[in-house]
Formats: sequence, structure tokens, C-alpha cells
Amino acid sequence: MLRTRFTEKFGVEHPIVQGGMMWVGRAELVAAVANAGGLGFITALTQPTPDDLRREIARTRELTDKPFGVNVTILPSINPPPYAEYVQAIIDSGVKIVETAGSNPEPFLPYYKDAGIKVLHKCTSVRHALKAERIGVDGVSIDGFECAGHPGEDDVPGLVLIPAAARELSIPMIASGGIADARGLVAALALGADGVNMGTRFLCTQESSIDQKVKEKIVANSERDTQLIFRTMHNTARVADNEISRKVVEIEKAGGTFDDVRDLVAGARGRRVFEDGDLDAGIWSVGLCQGLIHDIPTCAELIGRMVTEAEELITARLAETVVVG
Repeated sequence: MLRTRFTEKFGVEHPIVQGGMMWVGRAELVAAVANAGGLGFITALTQPTPDDLRREIARTRELTDKPFGVNVTILPSINPPPYAEYVQAIIDSGVKIVETAGSNPEPFLPYYKDAGIKVLHKCTSVRHALKAERIGVDGVSIDGFECAGHPGEDDVPGLVLIPAAARELSIPMIASGGIADARGLVAALALGADGVNMGTRFLCTQESSIDQKVKEKIVANSERDTQLIFRTMHNTARVADNEISRKVVEIEKAGGTFDDVRDLVAGARGRRVFEDGDLDAGIWSVGLCQGLIHDIPTCAELIGRMVTEAEELITARLAETVVVG
């Protein structure tokens, strides 16, 4: 049993988290993670309306009686979603854990706190993690440069970022980016984290709702099969290497602006990848850890073997390999 400050504070069995993922964080996956002893997050904005989110939370409760949470990612938008209404739906539904990401969650923290909700905030730098701690979040998830999606602009990998954050923070911290198995879990704990967050690894599970062809592509890919887009726009995103992402990089290198790639990177196109299995329909997020993924297990199989192998690594292999004194 791997007990950490994170498992104690957030009330879960294992220090393993399935973070919010657009078009992916749905009831079946979240409940499967929860039933296996991890912490899963419904992605609020995957649901078209706050009422749809209420229904998805209710559906998740029909599938599990274990703790789970809801992710709320707030990003700049010309036509922003009704964030306050989504937050109210979470509160009304009695959810007790929220994962926040994107913009500063401070405006909504009083509402979460009044409802007895614990907040886990995603960061990509030590300075942002410290700010999150100061405003009162209960824990942080810190993303290294290896992660899928937006790794920030500092390009600091987890091997440096995790211990740098651990040295400064007093609240529980989980490590994100580049983690897909027990070795990553043990390494994160050794570096000072209290648990791990995995996105790409949970994409590639049986309960994940994405098309089977996408899962098989993740298994086939190596750690070299990603592209970094939006670098010239200072909004870096790590996505799968495909026709669309290569074209976006080419346009950027030629001096193109966001308007020149807007249609290529539209969210609706990325959704088609996940739902229809058309691997070149749009951009889709995936991390470097896809090079460590070689199967498509159930969430119970994945979490079970991670915990078992982690315990074996800690108590057996490291003890036998490393001689102190």
C-alpha cells in the first residue's frame, strides 16, 4: 500500500490520478479509475452545458461509490463558456474534489471552499505552483516538459521540475508528464512528489472512449512521435505527429500567424480523431510517454500492476541493486 500526503488529503487509495482530458474525461473512464483506487476527473467542458455536466456526474455515481472529481479548465476565449454555471453544477452535485487548470482559479476558490471542495491546481512552473499555494489550493499537479498538451514556455523536464517544486512547496504535489508505469511512479516519489498524474497512459485503456485506432497508434508510436506547435506564438502545445501537426509547424516556421492555422487546429477536428479514428483529421494531444506504452489494459489492470510493481521496485530491486555503506 503506497500511502502519501496526497492519498491522505484527497481520500483515495493509490497516489495515481487521471487528469481532465477534453473529449475523454467521461463517466466510464472516471468510474473505472475510481473503482481501481485512483482518482479520476470528469472534464467539465466536454459536456455541452452545465446541466449535461450534472447528468454526467450522476452517471458516474451510478458506476462507482469511490471518490472522483471534476476538471475545470479556464482559458482565454472570444466566446467563453459559462464557467460560473459549470462551477455551480459541480457544487450542486456534491462533488468534493476539483482539478483546476489554465487561468488563475482564485475567483472561484471561495465557492469551492464554502462547499467543502478540495482543489488540485495544474501548473507548469514552480512560481505558478507557489502562487497557487498562496491563494489557498489544497494541492498542485506540476507538468514537466514531457507532458501532452500545454507544457508552458520554460521547457523544464520533470527530472528537474519535480524536485525544484518539492523543495519550495508545503502542500501535496503530484507529478505530471512522462509517466506511464511503475518506474515513473517510483521515480516521482523519489524526486519529492506525493503521487502521479497520467493522461496519455489513461487514453490508452479499455475504458477510454477514444477510437480503437487511436489507442493502437499510441501503442505503435515511439517517444519521438510528437510535435511542438504554437512555439512561435508562445503558447506551446505537444501533440501527436501527423499530417496536420507537421503542416502547422511548417506554417509557423514560414512566419505564419494563428489565423493561418486556425482551421487546422480547430477543436472540432481534434474531436473527430478521438471519435472517428481519423488520425489525420486534426491535432490531438499525446505525451512523450507514448514510447513507454505497449498495451491497452483495463484501468484496474493498469493501476493494480503499477502499485504492485512500484512496491516491488521499492522493497526489492532497489534494495538489492543499491548498496549503502
